[in-house]
Amino acid sequence: MGTLIDTANEWIWSRGLIFLCLGAGVYFSIRSRFLQVRHFGHMIKLMFKGESSESGVSSFQALAMSLAGRVGAGNIVGVATAIAFGGPGALFWMWATAFLGASTSFVECTLGQIYKTKDPLTGEYRGGPAYYFNRALKHTKASGFFRIYALIFAAVTVLACGVLMPGIQANSMAESMHTAWPAIDKWVVGAATALVLGFIIIGGVKRIANFAAVVVPFMAIVYIVLAIIVVLINADQIPETFRLIFSSAFGFDAGFGAILGSAIMWGVKRGIYSNEAGQGTGPHAAAAAEVSHPAKQGLVQAFAVYIDTLFVCSATGFLILSTGAYRVYNGESVAGGILRDTELFSSVTPDPEPGAAYVQIGFDTLWSGAGASFVAISLGFFCFTTIIAYYYMAETNLRFLLGKASTTYIKALRSTLGRDLTLVLQATILIAVVYGAVTTPGKAWALGDIGVGAMAWLNIIGILILQQPAYKALRDYEAQKKMGVDPVFDPKKLGIQGAKFWESYSPRSTETEVV
Repeated sequence: MGTLIDTANEWIWSRGLIFLCLGAGVYFSIRSRFLQVRHFGHMIKLMFKGESSESGVSSFQALAMSLAGRVGAGNIVGVATAIAFGGPGALFWMWATAFLGASTSFVECTLGQIYKTKDPLTGEYRGGPAYYFNRALKHTKASGFFRIYALIFAAVTVLACGVLMPGIQANSMAESMHTAWPAIDKWVVGAATALVLGFIIIGGVKRIANFAAVVVPFMAIVYIVLAIIVVLINADQIPETFRLIFSSAFGFDAGFGAILGSAIMWGVKRGIYSNEAGQGTGPHAAAAAEVSHPAKQGLVQAFAVYIDTLFVCSATGFLILSTGAYRVYNGESVAGGILRDTELFSSVTPDPEPGAAYVQIGFDTLWSGAGASFVAISLGFFCFTTIIAYYYMAETNLRFLLGKASTTYIKALRSTLGRDLTLVLQATILIAVVYGAVTTPGKAWALGDIGVGAMAWLNIIGILILQQPAYKALRDYEAQKKMGVDPVFDPKKLGIQGAKFWESYSPRSTETEVV
């Protein structure tokens, strides 16, 4: 089984996916005239505008839900992994992935808003790649193909978010807490996480959004501030850190030149896992927002990529590099430095996938004995909210599958079927959390990478085909802003077909559109 998982991981995360992610980011950036630069200030303003409704959450809550999925183990363990296997230059390629990925995120999240719908069971807004794959070309001869494509994506997302990816978060929590407090067994962390998670997810989208809106900003700010303090204390190392990052990013550094390909591979791989641009996860949260124009939430979600990578991941990367708590693998040889003689590192069990201990070592250089505990607590918040976001995305795609696969059932039967399968999904993700907590980091990350990569392949290819409505929405939004009015979306005026929700949308409307 281990060989099969490794083979699938290597096949999915081939150079083809790396080129696809970077190439799509370059293309979308050019098509949008680098909106991630032009609208940078406007993105920040939009985050705090808009209010929630009975069906949708506010722009900020949707952003928090999205960040709950983005800001997780990838920002701590993922950065450490990228630097460990790809060298310090991997951090540069994470930045490049984020900068280009902001435009990709805009396209996918704007499409998520354009083709969103109301859940027939809960009345809440739902949307995502499966929805826009199914609706965008429904009026064309390609509708049959994209209906199947949508079903495949939905099924893959349920598997990825409900089974494969939660294990990474649970494992990172359990590993870091066991390292910090050896008396706490990993299975205890898994069981406790599953118990609290069950209470949160049963409450639905509103409870998820309210929880994320409070926890995510707080945990991100505290983590970044403390990481900056450590970096500033090692201020004399900052120039060398920048030199190391840029020289090794392009193979100019003698110590890291041999692993240029690894720097790109691991930087993009962990960058996509962390900021999720193009993966297809962001559109789920974007679709839940109550906005007057899809481009509004598309711009907000584009900024989420910056928050995740340029802020949180950079804090982790500089912490590791400025304190010397990193190691670079090149076959059996080791280059670079690591604080091997610390008591903390000696308690870490070697694994093919470096864990949170690398970051814990960095913080330990300042607060001896306290660094491990702080990172464990941070990961507890980061990873828990990410698991919640995964459940929301898995449930959204389950709803889509039910809407397509059960159209012959009467409404009452479909409602019962939906509730039963939702309970099965809830039980499955709780089991995945417990299993992920007790397995090895290498296995957990391998399974998660398969889920991330499979979603990215399907989503990026899809949005390259369906991108046009997103740019129509952007041009319409910019035109209305120039007129000095609050933009309102009218798909018929723009010639966008399939946006049924927006065609009949009214703030006073309580009518529910069936998926």
